[in-house]
Amino acid sequence: MKQVSALDVANLQLEKALERMDLDENTKNQLRKTEKVLTVSIPVKMDNGQVNVFTGFRAQYNTARGPAKGGVRYHPQVCFDEVKALAAWMTWKCAVVDLPYGGGKGGIICNPKELSEGELERLSRRFIYEISSIIGPNKDIPAPDVYTNPKVMGWYIDTYNMLNGEAAFACITGKPVDLWGSKGRVEATASGVVQTVLLSLNYLDIIAEDATVVIQGFGNAGSYIAKFLHDKGLRIIGVSDSKGGVYNSNGLDPIALNQHKKETGTVNTYKRNGTEKITNDDLLKLECDILVPAALEEVINGSNAKDVKAKIIAEAANGPTTPEADEILKEKGIFVIPDILANAGGVVVSYFEWVQNLNGYFWSEEKVHLRLKARMEKAFNEVLHIAQKEETDNRTAAYICAVNKVAQAMKFRGIWP
Repeated sequence: MKQVSALDVANLQLEKALERMDLDENTKNQLRKTEKVLTVSIPVKMDNGQVNVFTGFRAQYNTARGPAKGGVRYHPQVCFDEVKALAAWMTWKCAVVDLPYGGGKGGIICNPKELSEGELERLSRRFIYEISSIIGPNKDIPAPDVYTNPKVMGWYIDTYNMLNGEAAFACITGKPVDLWGSKGRVEATASGVVQTVLLSLNYLDIIAEDATVVIQGFGNAGSYIAKFLHDKGLRIIGVSDSKGGVYNSNGLDPIALNQHKKETGTVNTYKRNGTEKITNDDLLKLECDILVPAALEEVINGSNAKDVKAKIIAEAANGPTTPEADEILKEKGIFVIPDILANAGGVVVSYFEWVQNLNGYFWSEEKVHLRLKARMEKAFNEVLHIAQKEETDNRTAAYICAVNKVAQAMKFRGIWP
């Protein structure tokens, strides 16, 4: 099977929507282009005294609707094209849930598992120093992503504020609550996914208490999704992480699984109550009501999409389904909740954090959850309406919804100079 890059996927998804939209070619050409990508070298003094030079990126895809918004990931496979793709997805994601943001994304090529805490801190601080000229509360607002977390965001905000001699806490979101982060932010992506899953079950007349769930990827988002769906009465029958997975048709306890992973580093060795080991490939082929890909890109592709037996796919990860797979899933009648809708809960609560920081007034966790639920429901219904009106799939409908909002902003702003 030919490998398709994340950028190829993002471009194909955009083109599919543009084909259905009555936009002039000048606007379409602007929508296809990334505004800016900054590539930086990051020298870090390692614990052994050696200086290693890492490569980092910060991409800003389109800022017609507001400052760029998006996470920073630390991963060995980060590359120039990947951050461009992720920044594009963030642009459409922010638009589909109607946030006053454009899309951004950052990354550093590294393996954080091989770095000490001191090395990780020095890497993080130097990265923010290198990109400090293009970020800020009204320019570009970084946040956590793969292998970054509130602790890293704390280093980010301290570095930015020390460089600028101010207390600009709205520059970074996903911060610890004690550094003016928002309550409800850690589990926000999972909460948004769960909300769209419950709305989909209701739309398809599937009783939640009878539904079975498979989750591929048991990191922060995957583990919270498992817990929240389990609490709603759904049965989690399969989960996996990078080392493999486990399956039990009678159901798995997500709290016990999470504790086991903390103790051993993987869910693959969990053995309670007749649970069986399963590979990541086989996990995706399990018969279930809801499949949640919550790891990295392109896990559902042309070679395995025909074997997917789920009724609903809720894309907690960014870009987990290739365009080739999309066509197969559509033919099979599988209801796909696209990533730019399903996993938008994280950026929604990041927006709430930004608003709270700018105003110096903080909300209760209950208020955060209620406002997240309302925004996700509004976006879900808007996308569903477009899908029905245009007689198209949910992903294309979500793109039509998002791209139209960005195009309208571009139209009213015009071109400077």
